[in-house]
Amino acid sequence: MIEKQERSGMQGEGFLEERGSRLYLVLVCLVAALGGLLFGYDTAVVSGAIGFMVERFGFTPAWQGWAASSALVGCIIGVILAGPLSDRLGRKRTLLVAAVLFFVSALGSALPELGTLGAERLGSWLRHSFVVFRIIGGIGVGAASITSPMYIAEISPARIRGRMVSVNQFAIISGMLVVYFVNYFIAGAHPESWNVSVGWRWMFGSEMIPALLLLVLMLTVPESPRWLLERGREGEALRVLSRVDGRSYAQRELREIGAALAQESGSLGQLFRPGLRVVLLIGVVLAVLQQVTGINVFLYFAPEIFKQFASGTDVALLQTIVVGAVNLAFTVVAIWTVDRIGRKPLMMIGAAGMGISLFALGLSVYYGQTAIWILVFILGYIASFALSVGPVTWVILSEIFPTRIRGRAMGVAAVCLWASNWVVSQTFPMMDRSAWFIEMFHHAFPFWLYGAFCVVLVIFVWRVVPETKGKSLEEIEGMWGVKG
Repeated sequence: MIEKQERSGMQGEGFLEERGSRLYLVLVCLVAALGGLLFGYDTAVVSGAIGFMVERFGFTPAWQGWAASSALVGCIIGVILAGPLSDRLGRKRTLLVAAVLFFVSALGSALPELGTLGAERLGSWLRHSFVVFRIIGGIGVGAASITSPMYIAEISPARIRGRMVSVNQFAIISGMLVVYFVNYFIAGAHPESWNVSVGWRWMFGSEMIPALLLLVLMLTVPESPRWLLERGREGEALRVLSRVDGRSYAQRELREIGAALAQESGSLGQLFRPGLRVVLLIGVVLAVLQQVTGINVFLYFAPEIFKQFASGTDVALLQTIVVGAVNLAFTVVAIWTVDRIGRKPLMMIGAAGMGISLFALGLSVYYGQTAIWILVFILGYIASFALSVGPVTWVILSEIFPTRIRGRAMGVAAVCLWASNWVVSQTFPMMDRSAWFIEMFHHAFPFWLYGAFCVVLVIFVWRVVPETKGKSLEEIEGMWGVKG
């Protein structure tokens, strides 16, 4: 569809060739951002289901963490595979593979129970088959987490690239908000016993709809122009870039991409050359700090946190929707400010706000003042994250690595990101339900720990991370002093 419009515009409307089409760029980026929407949907669906699963299976704290975090093992596998695949097969085909994995995972998690099995065998089979299908979905999440922002960054002009890549974060948060509503309506339409028995499976199965949408629409968009030029398909790359921002921009951009490609070996070992060792370190540390500041504790366990400290199931799911709405609203603010204010100021302001909110939340929990304050401080934390660390980390990661090995380099950073996510998600229930931690800190310890990492993030961005606002990808590459 979009490719047909592109050919029609190139042949029948010459002014589009000269001036480009912002609408075309937005449509293409929105389709690619569906990968981000599935990313958010798949990772957040567990928040509404985990409480019912704990009741159904009698999970220990370790098993509760594993049920919530098992998909993250797949994410690690996904980013390891997606880097080389996106460099070899292209960004578009990699996203198509991710769509298939999302669908298979959703279908597998929603399969009916095998009534012929005995109760004990059935429970064991359900637990382990659930984990397998969640890992499959996690592979899709891992692939989409690096391929969607990479595709968007490579097709967008430098002056609006930050906003376009932030659209992917907007899609991630939109996916989370959508599934919060889905979880709420599924849970609210049936009694508690039905939700404990099968309702949580419907929550996971609902992901088949957006997975099919991604699969169909990705067939309509072009391949990344940078990947096309790397494969010697200059005519196709020129056509895509002309459609995006006009013929003169396309020719200038092709020259810059070609010059950058001529200086690169394309091997992963290039990341350890002088100059690029620094960019690798920056990417990895940013990826880890985005996660160890605790965001996925609130995305995966928000209903359980609200139920534990302040409310029942129905109210907890409603409060989780409020969390998702605030997340979405402040992501919009980030989209409109990231190319105006810059990456560094947003990161520092947001990380500071996250830290203040987490320390205040810890104090509220420690002294048992949770009725109102817990929602206020969580919303402050979420707003600060959505304004900065959430979208801007992905913007920076999509910008700072050289073109030829961008897929592999983002893969390294994303492996570290998802591994950190797994550690946080696995350990939070264990810390939160530990008798010793409860006696010493009254459930406050995890929040203070994540707040301390926010302080580290502020200092790291201030002292180490460069500003990339308004620079082309080739200019950013030149900042590292890499020679051919």
